[in-house]
Amino acid sequence: MHADSRYHASAPRSVSFGAALAINGAIIAGMLFMAPNVLVLRDDPIVMHPVDVKDVPPPPPEDQPKPKLEKVVTPTQPLPTIPDPVISHPSDNRIESTTVIADPPLPYVKPVDAGPPVVADPPRAVPALIGASTDPRFAQDFQPEYPSQEIRAQRDGLVTIRVLIGTDGRVKAVEPVSATSDAFFAVTKRQALGKWRFRAATRGGVPEESWKTMTVRFRIEDAR
Repeated sequence: MHADSRYHASAPRSVSFGAALAINGAIIAGMLFMAPNVLVLRDDPIVMHPVDVKDVPPPPPEDQPKPKLEKVVTPTQPLPTIPDPVISHPSDNRIESTTVIADPPLPYVKPVDAGPPVVADPPRAVPALIGASTDPRFAQDFQPEYPSQEIRAQRDGLVTIRVLIGTDGRVKAVEPVSATSDAFFAVTKRQALGKWRFRAATRGGVPEESWKTMTVRFRIEDAR
């Protein structure tokens, strides 16, 4: 009977102890749940690096104070005056200068005796040229023959030429000036060289060659 009574008494103590642990755990969990969030700040670790003493630049030199210069004031004294030794006298004579430099005098040259003066002869007047003229003895041979092709064309003509007249009065050369056609010029040139005669030009009574301009007119009514 005594053994049964101790056994039944131990069971209720274990139950009460477990219930107490459960209540305390619930209280602690509630406190932790209700507590505010707390952040823990940690400082970064400080890393110390070795520094070489040779690499550190020396401190700049301190400026030395400049000495103050004291201004020396020298007393101003009037300089002694020396009287002008030159005594000026008023004068009305004015000296004028010029910038023109005169040429030095030429050396003396003895003139050469040229003898008696020579009187030159006065220039002689050149005689005027008297132009050539038509010789009236050959006037009937002046007009050239009318070209046959110009007669058939019933055309008048006009020819102007320059002729070189020799000292004998004959025509030595013919130069055309103007012509109605080549046919009129051809018959005129042939007539001048073969038939024309002139009195030659003269200068002081001496015959000279000369040029003379001549004009020949062709009319169709004269050819009939």
